[in-house]
Amino acid sequence: MSAHAGTAVAEELLVRPLAQMSLLDAVRVLHRDVERTGFPLDIPGVPEARASRARLLDQLADHLVPRLEELSAPAVVVVAGSTGAGKSTLVNSLLGTEVTAAGVLRPTTRRPVLVHHPEDADLLAHHPVLEAVEVVASANVPRGVALLDAPDLDSVLESNRASAHRLLEAADLWLFVTTAARYGDALPWQVLRGAVARGASIAMVLNRVNPASLPTVRGDLLERLRAHGMQGAPLFVVPDVGPHEGLLGSAVVAPINRWLTMLAGPDRARTVIGRTLRGSLAALRPWVDELAEAVQAQADAAQAIAAELDVAAAGPADAARAAVHGGVVADGAVRARWAELTAAGGPLADVVRSSGRVHRSRRAGRRREESVSPLSRDLTRSAAANLTAAGAQAERLVRTHLTGAGAPPGGPSVEALWPAQERKDARVSAADRSARDWVDEAPVVVRAALARARGEGRDAADQRTAKDVARAARRAELTERALGEQGIAAVALAAAAGLEPARALLEDLLGDAGTWARDVLRDELADRAAAQVELERASAAALLDLPDLAEDASSLLRLRLAVLKGLT
Repeated sequence: MSAHAGTAVAEELLVRPLAQMSLLDAVRVLHRDVERTGFPLDIPGVPEARASRARLLDQLADHLVPRLEELSAPAVVVVAGSTGAGKSTLVNSLLGTEVTAAGVLRPTTRRPVLVHHPEDADLLAHHPVLEAVEVVASANVPRGVALLDAPDLDSVLESNRASAHRLLEAADLWLFVTTAARYGDALPWQVLRGAVARGASIAMVLNRVNPASLPTVRGDLLERLRAHGMQGAPLFVVPDVGPHEGLLGSAVVAPINRWLTMLAGPDRARTVIGRTLRGSLAALRPWVDELAEAVQAQADAAQAIAAELDVAAAGPADAARAAVHGGVVADGAVRARWAELTAAGGPLADVVRSSGRVHRSRRAGRRREESVSPLSRDLTRSAAANLTAAGAQAERLVRTHLTGAGAPPGGPSVEALWPAQERKDARVSAADRSARDWVDEAPVVVRAALARARGEGRDAADQRTAKDVARAARRAELTERALGEQGIAAVALAAAAGLEPARALLEDLLGDAGTWARDVLRDELADRAAAQVELERASAAALLDLPDLAEDASSLLRLRLAVLKGLT
């Protein structure tokens, strides 16, 4: 959670204390915060966490919020089961008319169907599940319940399976349909275990049972129900009527119809709704806590990745500094330009060969100052190229640390989000800007060096005599006339870049002040090289700057959970 988010939470609790927050408010806020929660890093357990979050959102949005908004709405009874269990035929038979498609071809139920009593329409009008179903009003449905024929849990269509699971989360009661041949399948029991864990009310229909095998099958099924904590679940048996088309006989489904009619009574319906509601709210606690743990795992992974980024950038930063001190910026065009300027007849030839006899008029100095400007441009380009290379090397090493052997969990997620071309463009731009700034700083440093050479601002540590100071000041004045401020700056930059002849000339012209100027500019360039590496690390680290990856990211969900506990 970011500092801003933390402040918002604190303000909310101050402005709206627990005593003023209703259960509906708390569930709505929880839904909002779960919806905002993400898992940006692919670490162990994330697929399960994302799936759990999706189911929790369905439970909150499709069951708890609408149920708390309208406690008097009909109890939603979802008829669910595996392929070929006979769900649609059962629903049609209970209603005495065909309202949902049934047949031998699979998948049969392409769009879920919700059937309710006409007088319950207003109470269901705003239920979010209506967006995903076909709604049928039928007076054959007892008022107070709504039957929802769901797609197959094991449908070959992913959309059908997803719809089935979402509708189960929306239910007040599950009417689970299985057959004598398939009641032992693993998937239904896996789904039912989840229903029990979430406190759902469950009833079961054992369909197409041969009378001869009924005692054995019924006994085995009851034992399985007890083993899964569903010993109190109503169990209805529908005998096998053999090959047929159309509806089952009314006598066959009469026990289920009587049970639905009884369930539709105000007191009984409220009991079922209340039991499922209490169970769902209780189930939220471990569910949200588990989600908070998954969020915290993301935050912990982000911290480990950030630490790895620091390790990855440390080597390139040291190498970039060492390269500057080793004189890499002076190689190539800079060295060639210096040779050209100091060759016989060149603008710096007489300065290099004999500073005592050089013509030091201001006009000659301006000519030399103008003639050495290409050296400054070469230094700018060379510095920019080396800064860019330092950044590129850092990027390569950072990517290796994020994806190679020993990479931290979630590292590849960060690397995949790090755009190479965009990073390259930003690196080149930053390096060019930094190199220009470095060159532009040289005149300021030169002015300070000239002041030092003149003895301005001397302290007690300066042991030079007045005569020495006067001599140095005169030399500084003559140097400034001979080269101009920009000319001296170009020489100082070349010396800082690692060009030995430039260093020797600068010290000859300014003495210790020249050495100081060279060191200041060299250290500044080394700092800029390290800063270029830091830009790469910071660019990757910025991808971790998400609320879901903050150190205390899970605290908001835990706070919501604490509020719910206080209200339930």
